[in-house]
Amino acid sequence: MATPETTDVEDADTAPRPAVTKRPFARSAPMLTFIARRVLSSLLVLLGATFIVFMLFSYSVDPLEDLRFSNAPNVQQLMDERIALLNLDVPPVIRYFMWLGGVLRGDLGASWQTGQTVSSMLGSAIPSTVSLVAASLILAIGLGILVGIIAALRQYTRFDYAVTFLSFVLFSLPSFWVAVLLKLWGAIGFNDFLRDPTIAWYTIALVSLLSGGLWSAIIGGVRRARWVTFASGTVATAIALAFISETDWILDPSLGYFGVAVLGAGVAFGVVALTAGLANKRALYAALTAAGVGVALKFPLQFVFVNASWPLILGLGVAAIASGCLIGWLYGGHDRGVSMRAASITAVMTGAFLFVDRVMQVWYLYNRAPQINHRPISTIGAQTPGLRGDFWITTLDQWTHLILPTVTLILISFAGYTRYTRASMLEVMNQDYIRTARAKGLSERVVTVRHAFRNALIPLATIVPLDVAAMFGGAIITERIFAWSGMGAMFMSALQRADVNPIMGHFLVIGSLLVLASILVDFIYAALDPRIRVNA
Repeated sequence: MATPETTDVEDADTAPRPAVTKRPFARSAPMLTFIARRVLSSLLVLLGATFIVFMLFSYSVDPLEDLRFSNAPNVQQLMDERIALLNLDVPPVIRYFMWLGGVLRGDLGASWQTGQTVSSMLGSAIPSTVSLVAASLILAIGLGILVGIIAALRQYTRFDYAVTFLSFVLFSLPSFWVAVLLKLWGAIGFNDFLRDPTIAWYTIALVSLLSGGLWSAIIGGVRRARWVTFASGTVATAIALAFISETDWILDPSLGYFGVAVLGAGVAFGVVALTAGLANKRALYAALTAAGVGVALKFPLQFVFVNASWPLILGLGVAAIASGCLIGWLYGGHDRGVSMRAASITAVMTGAFLFVDRVMQVWYLYNRAPQINHRPISTIGAQTPGLRGDFWITTLDQWTHLILPTVTLILISFAGYTRYTRASMLEVMNQDYIRTARAKGLSERVVTVRHAFRNALIPLATIVPLDVAAMFGGAIITERIFAWSGMGAMFMSALQRADVNPIMGHFLVIGSLLVLASILVDFIYAALDPRIRVNA
């Protein structure tokens, strides 16, 4: 017979237990604690870094150097006035805390040389650097990842060897030398070519053969498939170059309905092939429908573009995303998300082609403007002085000034991203879970895109945010060569004038961006790898 104690224990184990309600705050508390801890530690690091920079500047730069060698009769008076202006009679440590107190009050100080406030200097330098760096970073990261993945999948092929060789060459080239060559051949040479834009037959033949070989190496396959790709790429390139040469298309370019339709359909097939597979007919039809809607809207959009502005263009981009999602949702199916994603990406890209086509339409007028004088590719500055025009003329003018510095930054950054991506992809492709996925019968597209690609991005998540933050400090050499008034030019000018406030303002912006980037890396890790939790 069971004892009362035993009976009580059995009843306690078998009795239903009250449900425990987890409050949302309890789940979010570790995340908030992590964020607070990282922000606090980052602020301490930023504080120490600014102190070190201020001390190094104070002991290495002499704001009175020009007066010490001056022959002016009132040189001592001038020195006393500058000492009082810059508080040079105060120890550097005290001057740092005086500067820090101003920062905490929202006052970054002013340049003692020009009298301009640091806030206004940053307000004009940051947008200039953003316009220069943003396009180059996006293109360098996108092209670097794409080429790196293809090189890893084509390991030990001629394409892989060619990419490896090109990456090492570009990585070793100094940026100023690349910039000078681009100014010589990309601007002066191309502007001279526009006087008579006729392409010689041997140039067409050589470029066509190189294009065919490139496409054959990228697509790969058995020998017959490679020869078919080579022939197709060679013929297509030859036809395109011959058309450009014989019709003077380059003097009055336009994509037209045919160009937008072909490019939109190509994007539709490419996006579906990567994200869903061409066997997913609903996703393919949704993407092609989105491209077709974009082509159909080309004519009515010309009336909308008359009073174009960047808010209007951004609004049209949002509308393109919404229309793509709607098209994908209407096609239905068991997985509408795939169709919506493919259609929205295709809609945005088709809209981008329409935007580029509208910019092309003003090339003829822009090239013949007196300020341009048939030499549209600029080598210095961010805009053409004295040039007046509507939104499209000014946009084209900004693009022509961005081409050379953007290409310079792309060539330098592209090499590093390619090597990082290739090495990371090769490491991932040799993991056990990749072999398991293949053994389960999954297609190579699914194995590469869904299993390997995401994990290959984890090492890149460390360098990309930090590179983005560092690049906002200004590409000093590139800005100097192309006379670009950005953060780099601001830093160099302040350093030459021994002006501490602009230098500290520059460093404060870059240091803050680096701190935010390091925090962002943790969240990117958690998004890419489910095993990582920032609130652990």
